Amino acid sequence: MTRPFEGVKILDFTQVLAGPYASYQLALLGADVVKVERREGEDMRRTPLSREWAERGLAPAFQAVNGNKRSLTLDLQKPEAIAIVKKLAATVDVVMENFRPGVMDKLGIGYGALSAINPKLIYCAVSGFGQTGPDRLRPGYDGKMQALSGIMAITGHPETGPTRAGFAVCDVLSGATAAFGVSSALYQRDRTGKGQFVDVSMLEATMAFLSGQIADWSVAGHRQQLSGNQAVSRRTTANLFKCGDGHILLAVNNEKQYRALMAALGREDTLSDPRFADWFSRNENEPALRAIIEAALAAKPAREWETILEDAGAPCASIWKVEEVIDHPQIKARGAIQQLDTPYGQLRFAGSGFKLAHGGGRLDRMAPELGADTDAVLGELGFDAAEIAALKAREIV
Repeated sequence: MTRPFEGVKILDFTQVLAGPYASYQLALLGADVVKVERREGEDMRRTPLSREWAERGLAPAFQAVNGNKRSLTLDLQKPEAIAIVKKLAATVDVVMENFRPGVMDKLGIGYGALSAINPKLIYCAVSGFGQTGPDRLRPGYDGKMQALSGIMAITGHPETGPTRAGFAVCDVLSGATAAFGVSSALYQRDRTGKGQFVDVSMLEATMAFLSGQIADWSVAGHRQQLSGNQAVSRRTTANLFKCGDGHILLAVNNEKQYRALMAALGREDTLSDPRFADWFSRNENEPALRAIIEAALAAKPAREWETILEDAGAPCASIWKVEEVIDHPQIKARGAIQQLDTPYGQLRFAGSGFKLAHGGGRLDRMAPELGADTDAVLGELGFDAAEIAALKAREIV
């Protein structure tokens, strides 16, 4: 079955995480993504998590966002490599890059130069702050964006201070935004016949996901503070609680769920307690209510409570580790984790975050080894074997 972006060709200069995550989403959906790297490869190939994989140039962080892509090596400091890029630009639908603003222009392969060659080209540039504004040339890193965007000001406990999220949330949000921007531009091009420049700022992409907090402040003057694990609903029973063997996250947010929770805990007597008559009084008497709930939860382990409470109609989840959740029955039932047979054995990766009734995302092959497709890509441009050998001898590719 045809996938949404089959036939779409992407020339991908992105590296590290935000940009590669964007092009990976499009590659899962069928786009032919040619990843352009310097001859020694991008740094993410050798992140120091596993020496074995780093020495192969296939570090886990690199593999996570580069499946389904082809690898072309080019020394962009050489005019012959720039000429190859321009030939490729004439044949592709999309160019993606995440250098600081102006770098591609200095190389002679920015949007102006490439759109003159291919007026229908979609050119997506991902950067920390966008292509304009006083901070446009400042570098963008995930941790920096978490601090600057307001995320860290609302994440963590008052006792311990602001906390960075446990994964590169701003990189991923920016990548998802870039993929959506490219998709939008491709759809627009089908209607107008015109190319487009897609300017993605990591800061703005992150703030777009803080729309609720921005509205709280601008409309009602409410400034969200550090609130630990309490939900944005501000319900006392939508929080993290201690139980028999650790913790469980309760997501009890309405009256029906609250009654189901107290019944399942064997504390229906509290339903007539005036201290807990409504959500305002429950919040006012939070320490007492928490003590009652945690005393009941202490009788059983989290996973057992998870089943009991969910079956009773009180939403909750025990704390699952990544290595556990990839084997969760729900995840397995939907095939959410893609399994590949590779030269290194069976490996598993995250795929698309959504399903289509037909022609949905699919991981066909693992991330490419450095330069694995250089000959094939150059051959598609009309270079013969002798010409390719000469380019290699001169260290252009």
